[in-house]
Amino acid sequence: MASILDEYEDSQNTRQSAQQHGRLSSTNIGITHSGFVNVRLEEEKPIFNKQRIDFTPPEKINHLAVCNNQLCMSLGRDTLLRIDLAKPDQPNQIELGRKDDSKVHRLFLDPTGSHVLISLSTSECLYLNRNTQKVRSLSRWRGHLIESVGWNKLLGNETSTGPILVGTGQGIIFEAEISASEGSLFNTNPDQYFRQVHSLEEDGKPAPVCCLEVERGLENKYFIIATTRKRLFQFVGKVAEGSEQQGFSSIFNQNQDLLPSFQEFPANMGYSEITFYTSKLRSSPKAFAWMMGNGVLYGQLDYVRPDSLLSDVQVWDYTPDIDLSLKKPISIVLTQFHFLLLLHDRVKAICTLNGQVVYEDVFPDKFGSLKRMIKDPVGGLVWIYTERAVFRYHIQREARDVWQMYMSMNKFDLAKEYCRDRPECMDMVLAKEAEHCFQNKRYLESAKCYALTQNYFEEIALKFIDAKQEEALKEFLLKKLNSLKQSERTQITLLVTWLAELYLNRLGQLESDGNSVIFQETREEFRQFLSSSKHKECLFNNRGTIYDLLASHGNVDDMVYFSVVMQDYERVISHYCQHDDYSAALDVLAKHCDEKLFYKFSPVLMQHIPKKVVDAWIQMGKRLDPKKLIPALMNYSQMGSTQQISETIRYMEFCVYELIVTEEAIHNYLLSLYAKYKPDSLLLYLEQAGTHASEIHYDLKYALRLCAEHGYLRACVLVYRIMELYEEAVDLALQVDVDLAKSCADLPEDDEELRKKLWLKIARHVVQEEKDVKKAMNCLSSCNLLKIEDILPFFPDFVTIDHFKEAICSSLEEYNQHIDELKQEMEEATESAKRIREDIQEMRNKYGVVDSQEKCAACDFPLLNRPFYLFLCGHMFHYDCLFQEVTPHLSAYKQSRLEELQKKLAATAQSSKSRHRQAPKDDGDASSLGKGNAGTSREQIKSDTDDIIASECVYCGELMIKSIDKPFIDPHKFEEEKSSWL
Repeated sequence: MASILDEYEDSQNTRQSAQQHGRLSSTNIGITHSGFVNVRLEEEKPIFNKQRIDFTPPEKINHLAVCNNQLCMSLGRDTLLRIDLAKPDQPNQIELGRKDDSKVHRLFLDPTGSHVLISLSTSECLYLNRNTQKVRSLSRWRGHLIESVGWNKLLGNETSTGPILVGTGQGIIFEAEISASEGSLFNTNPDQYFRQVHSLEEDGKPAPVCCLEVERGLENKYFIIATTRKRLFQFVGKVAEGSEQQGFSSIFNQNQDLLPSFQEFPANMGYSEITFYTSKLRSSPKAFAWMMGNGVLYGQLDYVRPDSLLSDVQVWDYTPDIDLSLKKPISIVLTQFHFLLLLHDRVKAICTLNGQVVYEDVFPDKFGSLKRMIKDPVGGLVWIYTERAVFRYHIQREARDVWQMYMSMNKFDLAKEYCRDRPECMDMVLAKEAEHCFQNKRYLESAKCYALTQNYFEEIALKFIDAKQEEALKEFLLKKLNSLKQSERTQITLLVTWLAELYLNRLGQLESDGNSVIFQETREEFRQFLSSSKHKECLFNNRGTIYDLLASHGNVDDMVYFSVVMQDYERVISHYCQHDDYSAALDVLAKHCDEKLFYKFSPVLMQHIPKKVVDAWIQMGKRLDPKKLIPALMNYSQMGSTQQISETIRYMEFCVYELIVTEEAIHNYLLSLYAKYKPDSLLLYLEQAGTHASEIHYDLKYALRLCAEHGYLRACVLVYRIMELYEEAVDLALQVDVDLAKSCADLPEDDEELRKKLWLKIARHVVQEEKDVKKAMNCLSSCNLLKIEDILPFFPDFVTIDHFKEAICSSLEEYNQHIDELKQEMEEATESAKRIREDIQEMRNKYGVVDSQEKCAACDFPLLNRPFYLFLCGHMFHYDCLFQEVTPHLSAYKQSRLEELQKKLAATAQSSKSRHRQAPKDDGDASSLGKGNAGTSREQIKSDTDDIIASECVYCGELMIKSIDKPFIDPHKFEEEKSSWL
């Protein structure tokens, strides 16, 4: 047998695709003014795509059931074919084993695809499990013609159905449970129990139960829907938590006292069928469609309503071509937005949104009449079969045209929901919604929608202008502005300027109307617009235009606000200054701390609020350059009030004493202010500024001239002292105070001649000008350089010696004392020379005894095997050992001198050897003379070498003391020594 899933396109698919394409083309997607172009690169596939299964049944197909990719069909009288659609090449054929004339009446397949119920025309029922090959009879079900089964979606599994509901042709509803296990020894039947729970009637007579559906809602509430030929019953009840396994009897018992809720229609075609749509796997159905005599009843399922599950119910009347007396509808299937109605020769698809027939598919007669249509609730495929063929429908992108229907119904939110990924359709919906709102005078909503469309901007703007709806126009422009990209600078500039004009017009109108509340709200909105970070660049680049607009409307407050937003503080400060609001101008300056603006506006502000300005300067601290503020200070300190001058001095003092400014101009200016307005502080400033020229930050010559012009002699003396013009300082100080002159005379400490000269000036002044002998004598006591004989010429001839008696006596005593000190020093020098001669004589006769076992203090080897040195301290060294010990501690000069001596010594030794080998016998006198000279030179070299290396013991002498702070390892060789230890 061929594979059931080997599919091919039916010949009618081409015609159906053409019809579907023609229907879609009529929608005219992408109208010319929307900005979208309608381009189709390939033909769209139809929503309902029919495919015939390449399968030829060996016998006639009686019934077919599909669920969860499991397909069962009844062939002929006694054959059941099972196919797992995941493995279509492995069909399973089972014989029912019936020998009587029974036929298969209905097939029922549970949601798991594991349990098959086979209702026979002889009022019997058979059961087949997915995992077995054996068909088992349900003995308790005998005598009942099964018309419908309500499966348990919550508790059903592969081995057990859980409690289920079964409807019969006699209108009785039974509750039952089937288990796939073999049962116990005493109970081998798969049916666990089978009990009646309710019965349905029509017109007082039992009516067959055409359909059963069991659904669970919130809080353990269960809904049971049962249909007869013209009635739809609803049973609602709660099941105690944990008692679901006990079945549905309690739900029917809760409804015994009341008549069950049902809907009835007068027409009756002998049967009915209900179908449900489930959006997701294992979720509750969302909608239903019931095919009965009057038409198709369809609507939504609302699990929150307490009494009824059905909501938004509508009836679709059968079209005139459906004659119930001749060709009744056979089956119905519900999808998300359509229900498919199966007739004897065709399938009709009706949209549940508008009730229009959107698809019709006619089946050829060669396959026979259509028998039934089934939908797999898990896979979503729709199956149709005849006696000789099986068809399958794929439903693709069912919601692609739904937006048009919602749009035509003015349900724009739903329309937008179903075209989110199709911008051309979304644009049409938004345009239609905008037009709808405009026609209903909801202009603000219309503006918001128009801003999202691609319609011509000018057309929409003129539309609102003609309607005199400035608020709506403003809303439209705002939305359009927010949707523009940053690269669209021209459009942004136009919109920003236009919006600014609209805001200003509105503010002017509200202000004239006196509506303060709305005026404040609009102003706040306008200011938010001006301070928008998104359009900051555009506003900044076109701030001149915005300023002109604000000025043309006389809106000063908002112009100031905009200037602050643009950080154009110069304009803000200029505005405040023009309106004499200098405190506000200073507040802006102090808040934003712009140094350039301080320099520019300080002259104006200093003229009117000097104290506040100086406070602001002081708060700015080092961020301001005081030198750049001097023009403003000088301008207004010369022509201003006393307060301005005092504030100028205060700021200059802050710069000098707090900021430690070293600029010469600052110090010179402060010096001039002190000299002109605050002389008491002048001398204090000069004293604190320093006493040496290197410490001074003002111009000494300028300070000297300034002090001289104003007659400040003490200040001039101080400047002379700093300039080291001591003679001028003393001359000027003598005009003020002798003590001041004395302090100046002692300043040249290193120049005794100058000091003496200065003191002589002071003495002459005291004697000649003040004629005060006592003061003159005090000068002698104050300076040890002056003698009585130095000042005697200054006294007049008539002065007696009595005035100088004490001074002369003290001078003679000093001379005698000095002579005694010189005699004592000579005696001490004579004694010291005598002792030195004795020590030299003693050293010449001194000797030491060296034992044969003595060792060198440096190398610890016997001392007598090489030339050695013996020191008075007792240390003994080999010549070469001492040489090595002393050399590193010598100065660079002595090391070079030592090397030079070593070279000379080696040269004399070499020349001596050569003379001994090659000297002629007849030149004995000359050889003897040369030997004598060489010997003398050699002895001198050794003596010089000894003076360097043996002048003192290397362990006890001065060399050891000087080397106490030297490291044991030479720093230059430390790394080498360190690596050698690793």
